[in-house]
Amino acid sequence: MENLHQNIEALIFSSETAVSKEDIVVCIQKLYPESIIEEELIEQHLQDILQKYKADYFSFELRVIGGGYQFFTKPAYHKTVSILIGQKEKKRLSTAALETLSIIAYKGPITKSECEAVRGVNCDYSVQKLLEKELVEVAGRLEHAVGKPVLYKVTPLFLDYFGINSTEELPKLKDVIAPEGENTIGEVADVISDVATPSAETEEAPEQE
Repeated sequence: MENLHQNIEALIFSSETAVSKEDIVVCIQKLYPESIIEEELIEQHLQDILQKYKADYFSFELRVIGGGYQFFTKPAYHKTVSILIGQKEKKRLSTAALETLSIIAYKGPITKSECEAVRGVNCDYSVQKLLEKELVEVAGRLEHAVGKPVLYKVTPLFLDYFGINSTEELPKLKDVIAPEGENTIGEVADVISDVATPSAETEEAPEQE
């Protein structure tokens, strides 16, 4: 069984949670259908991997946790990782951009002027940031309107992060906002906020609110 050791490592490394020995056996058996995979053989390789990553020149190690196996950064490098985590936490959209993204997600394809009509303020900067972060994209032009303004819609990146196939799968507005007549755009933005946070940064230039 060629590269058995490496395949076990790959299974554990690719998982966000601990992988049980039983799951590893099942996966390896499917990988090598012509062989009989004994649990003892997998256990032996797991012990070898545990010892391998104890070496000082590796910045991460394999741990047994919750009945499974998972890779973790070694304590000596926690400070380094915390810097990256801190940088990511700063990368979030402003309220203005979230509101604009919400409108485009629910109403797109939509023009910038139509977004501004809903928000009541200029959306130039928000739209530009959303384009830069690939959360929205150009969806053509509104041919029958004066000047043929650009239409915007959310991108596949937005859909992938939200775990949906289309905007039709977004929470229904009637389920997340107040009755008609109340100011609800901020509440709609809250529905989208978790989607935008990891992939966009705080706006530095204030909009004219």
